[in-house]
Amino acid sequence: MIRVILRRLISLPFVVLSITIITFMVGYLAPGDPILSMMGSRRDPDTYERLRHLYGLDQPWYDQYVDYASGLLQGDLGLSYRYQGRPVLDLIGSGVLVSVQLGLAALTLSLSIGIPVGLWSALRQNSFVDRAGMTAMLTLYAVPSFVLIPIFRWINYQFYTRGLPSLPQAGWGRPEHWIMPVIVLAAASMGYIARLTRVSMLEVLKEDYLRTAQAKGLRNRRIRWIHAFRNALIPIVTVISPSIAFLVTGTFVVETLFSIPGIGYLSVQSISQRDYPVIQSTTVILAVAVLFMNLVTDLLYMLLDPRIRVEG
Repeated sequence: MIRVILRRLISLPFVVLSITIITFMVGYLAPGDPILSMMGSRRDPDTYERLRHLYGLDQPWYDQYVDYASGLLQGDLGLSYRYQGRPVLDLIGSGVLVSVQLGLAALTLSLSIGIPVGLWSALRQNSFVDRAGMTAMLTLYAVPSFVLIPIFRWINYQFYTRGLPSLPQAGWGRPEHWIMPVIVLAAASMGYIARLTRVSMLEVLKEDYLRTAQAKGLRNRRIRWIHAFRNALIPIVTVISPSIAFLVTGTFVVETLFSIPGIGYLSVQSISQRDYPVIQSTTVILAVAVLFMNLVTDLLYMLLDPRIRVEG
């Protein structure tokens, strides 16, 4: 286990370095002049040169990258183009908590429903419960969020027009603001986790060691939950762990359509405004989070299956 951790930690700086180079060059080679976009109709040459110097755009590209990389090492993500002179770290910091709260709530909902439905379907294979549960879960998985949101809003509007309890259409802050975004964000992963849990559990239930455990007289409940479920969790961990990494930036569609002030909403606004420092920073944060969660996934593998630990 220690060797696996050391290998990952040694390779991590090189992967992060590659990511920073790619994200920087994409921003550097992107068409258009962000300073002219900031100035709008004002085309004062002195102001233009002053802003270029402030953002370091008057330097060669390699000096710009060195400043960018050294700033990352010190926790300085640069200055925003859209919000002139405001540090990117302040902008992202204000949205991190919102995106993490939204993502954790959605992940908790998808796991608390997806795994039990998948297990129940596997233990009741080909029954009415199995077909009904999988039909509902696969429907949620197949319907994209930008289609699900108008459906939820239409249903919510029907409640409102009839004087029934309804939910806010947008915003963030009150408990009722959470309900629709969390359900929409959890819907697709809930369906996928349920299907994966069912398939994984059915495969494990066919293994010879479970029949051996039955022959030894162990109770079915112990066989299912101690032996079968633990091994069925390994493919599920593959889905759960990397998905946690995306909690840092939230979901672009959900945050934008519900006007939730998270990182996803900030990133969409930054793309339309060519605010490259914000785009670069969110990309690097997401990539580092993915790398970290891949390491966590490997460790969970080794905890769930000793054979993986021996092979590592």
